[in-house]
Amino acid sequence: MRKTFNPSISRRTVLGGTAAAIGVLAMPSILRAQDRSLKVGVYGGYFKDSFDKNIFPDFTAASGIAVESIAEPTGEAWLVQLEQAAKAGVAPADVSMMSQVAMLKGQSTDLWAPIDTAKIKNYDNLLERFVNKYPDGRVAGIGAVAWYITLVTNTDTYPEAPDSWAALWDPANADKLGLLALVSNSFLLEVTAKTYMGGTNALDTEEGLNKAFEKLAEVKPNVRLWYRDEAQFEQALKSGEIPMGQYYHDVTGLAAADGHPVRSTFPKEGGIQDSGCWALSRASEKVEEAHVFIDYMSQPEIQSTLSRKVGTAPTLKRELLDLTPEEFASVSSDIEPIIPRYDLYQTKSDWLNQKWTELIVG
Repeated sequence: MRKTFNPSISRRTVLGGTAAAIGVLAMPSILRAQDRSLKVGVYGGYFKDSFDKNIFPDFTAASGIAVESIAEPTGEAWLVQLEQAAKAGVAPADVSMMSQVAMLKGQSTDLWAPIDTAKIKNYDNLLERFVNKYPDGRVAGIGAVAWYITLVTNTDTYPEAPDSWAALWDPANADKLGLLALVSNSFLLEVTAKTYMGGTNALDTEEGLNKAFEKLAEVKPNVRLWYRDEAQFEQALKSGEIPMGQYYHDVTGLAAADGHPVRSTFPKEGGIQDSGCWALSRASEKVEEAHVFIDYMSQPEIQSTLSRKVGTAPTLKRELLDLTPEEFASVSSDIEPIIPRYDLYQTKSDWLNQKWTELIVG
């Protein structure tokens, strides 16, 4: 079992938790030695450290392009910085790893320079859900990494693994659940729709959304903790204080490998798969270098390295990867995933947050 993640400092912490200062990888000798360079923004903390150690040096050796890595600040702050800088013709980073919601919001201001897919050799081997397109078909982003939220349990309390998200609603699990606290990071509306409403298309209408909220509200008696702090729930899961909930597949697997009585289960309805895209700022003057980088990161061997060294799920078709079944299972699943309805968090954000507070966590 790989030991890659520090569970208390992860990409999700940076996306939705504590603020991260912008930091630059100090590589003055390399930068002086290279004629070509590229500024790359990635989620901060341990995630960035893993890229700095395991990915960027090999890319520089292969391409001759030096990487200056930037730790992106939390949440939407990096998108705002990129947009403001682009108006002034400046790119704080040439290529950035962006959340799917940020990708959509950036499209509205034409922030992302279109990617020339002819220069991405494995473009046709990317899973379709990891290609972000403008409404007119231009490619705005290419899948960088993905990760899963799954159904997790304490094995002392639950000797048998549950096989469905429906376990969250089971009256036998009263006061036993830990669930993510935000509508926009728990994706529990999508879980509800996939489990009880035939799929996430049920959320296309306000009527469908209201039905999903009503059904999800039925889970409240089972919830012991709506958590924002990953470490708080992780400790409670390990101890059995809160023996069931939703959590990150990779981190749970690492805890199990360390001997803790926890397991991660991909329910029959699928795990929740979230992801980030590589996107190119329209203000960047390093278009050629950016395409070389995205092409490199989309190679099967690099996607396999990311899974082994960084703990992310691959964005390419599985049959192209050299991951063993055990390595693949540690980061992903063959069960069709639940894909978040990112469009809703862009177009209905205020309404969703209000309903969430009123009906679910209020």
